[in-house]
Amino acid sequence: MTLSVVRCTDESRWDAAVNALLGHPQQLWGWGTTKAAHGWSVDRVLVQDDGVLVGCAQVLLRKLPVPFTALAYCPRGPQTAPHCEAEVLRALELYVRQAHRAVALSIEPDWAADAAPTAALAAAGWLSTESTILIGRTLILDLTWSEDELLAAMSKKHRQYIRKSGREDLTYREVTRAELPKCLAVYRQTAERAGFGIHENLYYLDIFDNLGSSSPVFAAFAGDDVVAFLWLSVSDHTVFELYGGMTPEGEQLRANYALKWLAIRSMKERGAVRYDFNGLLNDGVSKFKMGWAKHENELAGTWDKPLSPLYPLYRRAMPLARDGLRLAQSAGARLRELVPGRS
Repeated sequence: MTLSVVRCTDESRWDAAVNALLGHPQQLWGWGTTKAAHGWSVDRVLVQDDGVLVGCAQVLLRKLPVPFTALAYCPRGPQTAPHCEAEVLRALELYVRQAHRAVALSIEPDWAADAAPTAALAAAGWLSTESTILIGRTLILDLTWSEDELLAAMSKKHRQYIRKSGREDLTYREVTRAELPKCLAVYRQTAERAGFGIHENLYYLDIFDNLGSSSPVFAAFAGDDVVAFLWLSVSDHTVFELYGGMTPEGEQLRANYALKWLAIRSMKERGAVRYDFNGLLNDGVSKFKMGWAKHENELAGTWDKPLSPLYPLYRRAMPLARDGLRLAQSAGARLRELVPGRS
């Protein structure tokens, strides 16, 4: 194959390419636009073989401290036509090396860990790394199954709680933009209880605005109050959970069970094929996730292609730099809320 790599600057053409190649929602135009407004830059490229689309990649770029230049990162990408993975990756590597002089190209492809393309990465000079952003261990539901089949695959407790929470005096529905601040207030309360950092509200509003119908948010309401919410991103092929939260009242009423079941059924009706719960750890949230099926999925994980002689130094420094970046983002978000207008 003789491949060409060309930049894409047209949103509709880009999203059509991602969906044609059964791509992930974090490769959609709106996701890149949001990241570009919050510390990254973005480059979107189409990979063609004699004018025929065989791959595409939304590459996020982050400036790094001296002596490094930048990191190129492809979340849940690239997308490729079947059996073209190696050629597309090689073309993408050459393009990033020349266009951006990054220290490394880091990918987290939406491939199974035991798939042939994943097995071939090491032979092509890619290095597996634990400095991951998206967790490879996850749960993916097959939305081509019937509702009865999906219910049968759950734990008995999950089926009971779906019925129980559905009988509570709660309303379950998709939210409007005007209602998002209520969801984000619940998210902030959830983060404070659980001890994890989150972005400023503007970041989440940008996701909603930039992804549009590709980022639905569902919530459980007690009257006018949100007691639980679930935020998704969606391509034609794949659903990916982004965020969720719950108040103590919502937890007591098990609102998250009927809420997630609504989201799953809605995405099935929409025509999506896969529903990805976005990572499993060894915590209570993951225990809740694992009750929705009797299996787990292991994706390819994070792989780096070194593009600079400085890569070994970068690899040693990256875990500390990543943790520092997370702390800075969290502290900055909190500061902007306490002192409006402070950047």
